[in-house]
Amino acid sequence: MGEFISRTTLANPYANIPAQCYIETMGGTQNACLFCHTNAPARLGLGNNNPQAGLSSTTGNLQTTYTFTPATLHSKMATINPWENTLYPEKLERAYQKSSNHFDETKILVYLQEDNWKNAYAKRQGKLGWENGIDNSPWRLFPDLNPADLPAKQDGYVRTADKQSAIFGDMTGWRAINFMPYGIFTPMNGSVSGIYIRLAKPFMQDEKGSWSEAIYSQNLDLLERAITDRLTPNDATHYYGKAKNIEVNRGLYPLYTEFAHPLHYVDLRANGTRATRVKEIRYMVKTKMFYPGEAAQKEEDAPLYLNEKQGWINNGAGWILAGFIEDAKGELRPQKSEELMQCIGCHSDNYGFEPASFTSGTSNTIDSTWAFPRKFPEKLGWSEMNYLGYHGSKGQAQTSMGDPLNRATNQGEFGYFLKHVAGANLYGLMPSSMEAFVMQRIRKKNGYREDWKPLDFSKPETLYAQMRLHVTLMQAFVDRKEYLTAEGLIAPELFYPTPEGVLHGAILYRKVVATQRFTLGKDVFDTTPFTFRYYRDAKEGYTHLNGSAYKMGEIITDRPIEKEATVMESVGNAETLIKKEDALYDGEYLPLLKYPLVFEKKAH
Repeated sequence: MGEFISRTTLANPYANIPAQCYIETMGGTQNACLFCHTNAPARLGLGNNNPQAGLSSTTGNLQTTYTFTPATLHSKMATINPWENTLYPEKLERAYQKSSNHFDETKILVYLQEDNWKNAYAKRQGKLGWENGIDNSPWRLFPDLNPADLPAKQDGYVRTADKQSAIFGDMTGWRAINFMPYGIFTPMNGSVSGIYIRLAKPFMQDEKGSWSEAIYSQNLDLLERAITDRLTPNDATHYYGKAKNIEVNRGLYPLYTEFAHPLHYVDLRANGTRATRVKEIRYMVKTKMFYPGEAAQKEEDAPLYLNEKQGWINNGAGWILAGFIEDAKGELRPQKSEELMQCIGCHSDNYGFEPASFTSGTSNTIDSTWAFPRKFPEKLGWSEMNYLGYHGSKGQAQTSMGDPLNRATNQGEFGYFLKHVAGANLYGLMPSSMEAFVMQRIRKKNGYREDWKPLDFSKPETLYAQMRLHVTLMQAFVDRKEYLTAEGLIAPELFYPTPEGVLHGAILYRKVVATQRFTLGKDVFDTTPFTFRYYRDAKEGYTHLNGSAYKMGEIITDRPIEKEATVMESVGNAETLIKKEDALYDGEYLPLLKYPLVFEKKAH
């Protein structure tokens, strides 16, 4: 049981809108928006998504407009960028210098190897969890996944020698998932994941109630086909064993499905680049079923439903979410309400409870999840997440996999991302090591139209022309398959940071940890990214919220809203300049891989 609170009581009532959504798309020359805001899953009836690329007249098109909707007409406006750490990194630095939690930057490599998960797991009280209605501690929903039992075995199952941790035999019920990460979530961006799924006990038992690993494997495989939209007429309509009365629903998980998600620092010395130290431990459990077609209209002023004493929040779409993040010393602590609200921004959907609670989310998820829909098929996907089979060879980062084709585009997933986001991440800000690699390859003497050059910010028309050129050059780079190695693998320089980049990113994030300013942004740069600065000409420009003009190069702190007395009053109305007729636009992106798995072929 939780309580309803108004999100307007939080310092940031829009914690569900991440900092990336506030960037400039630079005259429509970058479109990372399409990978989150799409119509395809909703149009196909997968999961329970709210379409966000124009299919819904209420939601509008979040690729073409900065449509930030206010919680109420009397609250602060959503068009004001609240992510201070990302927008003003110098303010974070000042706060860090004033704090008593300074750290030795020369020991950051040691910090990455320290185990802060084990200590947090020990704070769980026995087997208490979501099934137990007594435990009122904020550790109640810390996932029952013991890091001592990791890594998972070759079949992906997490097995244990601890009888108290086992459900039957040596089985904990957890199984690891290896998936194709979005181009926006590669090790280059400073965080990497492990993902583990567990179904309720009836899915692990035969019809007589005996425990059965074979039955459990059958049920997990059937669920995989349901979520990745690969069910055939020959597939069972109900799950196997004791779960035989539970219907298989296309695009939906059954009740009491659990996910555990450790979010690790990047460490190039570790398998899959996953450092021992975790930034967060995240958890989801499904407690209510919603079906496509049952959605009620989303209410922006609907309250949050949560229980801070027990450390969880309801996502309004059938799932309970919990999260644990580093305290100032690096040990894990339960997240607070505003921090938990950030989870809803990515893990939610279209539905509300009665009475309604706040929902948000992107439209690319399948039943509120990102990773499992992008699981590599069958055995390849039932293993620890390894970020394309990362390994170090002779001191160099190496990939072991190519670029799998997207089912709808029939193009390599990573290549498709690069063609639409020349800046190569959600902030449109290409990491320096990646740009050095691209600059070396994309040259006129190698058959390209022009050399790849650093951007010039002196004039908007010059900048936009260069950005458009970068799009053309990057598309040629991908079409020529030069983002792949001679063996057809994704070039490691595009996917993994340098050792120096790893340490620098960890140091910047460690300052957020030391100051505990997570509600002001987890992504930090040395200086304000250029995509947060105003470079528009008068014809395509907009003003501040108060109507005053922006100066060229000024940091964009806010955008205007609709002021007419209509149903759209106070909703953001600035255009992204991404046009529907443009090649960079895709309102029907589908985050599913081709099956059977096919990789992009290297051109010869």
